Amino acid sequence: MKKVLFLTGDFTEDYETMVPFQMLEMVGYTVHTVCPDKKKGDIVKTAIHDFEGDQTYTEKPGHNFALNYSFADVNVADYDGLVIAGGRAPEYLRLNKKVLEIVQHFFTTNKPVAAICHGIQILTAAGVVKGRKLTAYPAVGPEVTLAGGEFQSIPVDGAYVDGNLVTSPAWPAHPSFIREFLKVMGAKIQL
Repeated sequence: MKKVLFLTGDFTEDYETMVPFQMLEMVGYTVHTVCPDKKKGDIVKTAIHDFEGDQTYTEKPGHNFALNYSFADVNVADYDGLVIAGGRAPEYLRLNKKVLEIVQHFFTTNKPVAAICHGIQILTAAGVVKGRKLTAYPAVGPEVTLAGGEFQSIPVDGAYVDGNLVTSPAWPAHPSFIREFLKVMGAKIQL
């Protein structure tokens, strides 16, 4: 059974944590949700980001999400793929040296990585986007460019794939985001 490491944190985007986690478990993967300085059973608070016609998203309180694995117990060699949720959590998660080392491992070993919305901020801080094509929430586009990546402006419900990397602008992309990540992971869904 394949294992996926799922990075999230306080004030992560609610849908971008809960929905991919549930979808990946639905197809049979073991998914370990982790956050630095937290252990199995601890919670992260989420925020709901919505698109209501303003110049940027609105933010409302979300749910409490229980982590199912301890960050201190992560052995990156045990995982087949990595998912990084968006929201505000990446702002502070990218300051954690161990988070950056985890991300770098997945790129060095060419394992599948999926990041959505502001989760791409962790990729830029880890120095892994140089020469890569990827997308993110549009406000993160300048960071992608400054980090040497080639920002792709795509519809909010789309996903962009560059080798082992799958990225999307925001949660409306979940169907395409997860579908493309499953392909990169080697899953075959037959109807």
